[in-house]
Amino acid sequence: MSEKSYGLIAMFDTPADIMQAAEAVRDAGYKSWDVITPFPIHGMDRAMGVRRSLVPRISLAGGIIGFVTGMGLIWWSGAWNFKLVVGGKPLFSPLFAFPISYELTILFTAFATILGMFLLNRLPMHYHAVMKQAHFQRAMDDRFFVVIEARDPRYDRAATEALLARLGGREIEELED
Repeated sequence: MSEKSYGLIAMFDTPADIMQAAEAVRDAGYKSWDVITPFPIHGMDRAMGVRRSLVPRISLAGGIIGFVTGMGLIWWSGAWNFKLVVGGKPLFSPLFAFPISYELTILFTAFATILGMFLLNRLPMHYHAVMKQAHFQRAMDDRFFVVIEARDPRYDRAATEALLARLGGREIEELED
C-alpha cells in the first residue's frame, strides 16, 4: 500500500449484517466512517448515529428570504419608488404583492435547497478513494460496505481491522488516498 492511507473497507453480505456493524462501529466511538449500500436501509441513520440534515432549515431560510424579497420588491416599487394610485387602490397591499412573493418563495427555496445540499455533501466530488477498491462495484448490486477513515481520532489500523473482522466483515482492505 502507499504511504498515505484513506482507511479500511470491509464487505458485508446482508442488510442485517451491515446494520449490526454500523451500530458496533458507532458504539466503538468512530466519527469519520460511512456505510455504502445498494439501496436505502430503514433505520440506518439511527444505527450510524447520524443527526438530522440541515438542508430543511436552509430551505426554510431560502423560502423566508424569497417571501420577504417579493413583499419588499412590491413595497419598494409601489409605495416608495414609483408612487402611482391606480383606481383608488393603496400604494401597497399584501394582497397584490402575494403572487410575486409566492413565486420568489418557491424559487429561493429551490435554490437554497440545491445550494445547501451541494455544500453540505461537499459536491461535486469527482474522486473518492473507495472507488478504487476492487469489489466496490458490488455495492451497486448486492453487497454492503463499511468504510472507516484513517483521519478518525480512534483509527488504529490493527485495532480497526480486528473490529471489522470481529463484526463479520470480509475482504477487509486498506484504501489508498
